[in-house]
Amino acid sequence: MSLRLILLNAMCRSIMRPMLRRTKEPSAARRDLELACKLFLRGAAHDLREIDLNGVPTLEITPREMRSADAIFYLHGGGYVAGSARTHRPMMARLAALTGRRIYVPDYRLAPENPAPAAFDDALAAWQHVPEPGRIVLGGDSAGGGLALALLSRLVRDADPRIAGTFAFSPWTDLTLTGASLDENAHKDVLLPVERIRELTGMVLGDTDPGDPRISPLFADFQGAPPVYIQASETEILRDDAKRMIPHLMQWGVAATLDTWPDTPHVWQMLDGWIPEARDAMARTATFIEDCLNPPSQESES
Repeated sequence: MSLRLILLNAMCRSIMRPMLRRTKEPSAARRDLELACKLFLRGAAHDLREIDLNGVPTLEITPREMRSADAIFYLHGGGYVAGSARTHRPMMARLAALTGRRIYVPDYRLAPENPAPAAFDDALAAWQHVPEPGRIVLGGDSAGGGLALALLSRLVRDADPRIAGTFAFSPWTDLTLTGASLDENAHKDVLLPVERIRELTGMVLGDTDPGDPRISPLFADFQGAPPVYIQASETEILRDDAKRMIPHLMQWGVAATLDTWPDTPHVWQMLDGWIPEARDAMARTATFIEDCLNPPSQESES
C-alpha cells in the first residue's frame, strides 16, 4: 500500500464517511459530490462537447490524440441518486487519453425523483443513438457499474453487434442486499456507511422489484456476452457484489475476470493522479479495452 493511499484512507474514514452518514437529502449528496469532484479530481487534456442522445444529455469526451473510431460508453456512479457526467469527466478524460478513444457519458435520470427503471431506460436510449461507426466498450462504476452490466444483458439479448466488452469499477449488482461483505466489511470500508444502504435502496427502487435484472444484474441472463472485467476493493461493502458476478457470468459462458485491491476505497480509480493504485487500475482497464477492440488473436493473424 502506498503512503498516499494510507493518507487517503485516513481522510476518507475521518471526514468523508461521517459526512455520507449525516447526509439526509439526495440534493445535498449531489451538491457535495459535484464540489468534491471539481476541487480534487485530476483529468487529462481533452475536447468536450455536450450532445443529445435520444433525449438523454451526454458528454462527448475526445482525447487530443485519437487512435480509433471505436468508442467507450460510460455510466457514472453515485448510488443512482447523485453523480453526473461532469463529476466523472476527469476520470473519463484520463481513460480517453490512455486508450485514444472517444467516450460518451450520459446523464441518466436520478432517483428518487425518477426511480428504477428510469436510469436503465435512459442508458439504453442513449446507447442506441451513439454516433460512432465502430465497436463500443461499455463501462461504469458503482451504481453505474451495475447499470452497465444490466445494459450488457439487454444488448446481448438483442444481439447488438457493436458491444465489444464491459468493464465495471466496484459495481452495485444486487439491490436485494444479500452480499456477505455488507456485514463483513461494515467496519473496514473507509468510505461507504453500510447503515444507509437500505434507505438508499428504497429511494432507488420505487415500485420495482429489487431482483429485477434491470437494476440487479446479478440475476440477469448473459448468454453470448463478450468479455467482462471487474475491479473491486477487498475491504469495501460492495466487494461481494463484484465477486459474485464472476461465477454468474461464467455460468453463461462469459470470459469474466475480477481484479481486487487490498485496502482501497470504493471507486478509487477516480483518484488517478493522486494515488498510484488508481493509475494501476486505470492502466489495466485500458489494456482490457484495447484487447476487446483489437483482440490479440486478430493482431497475430494480420
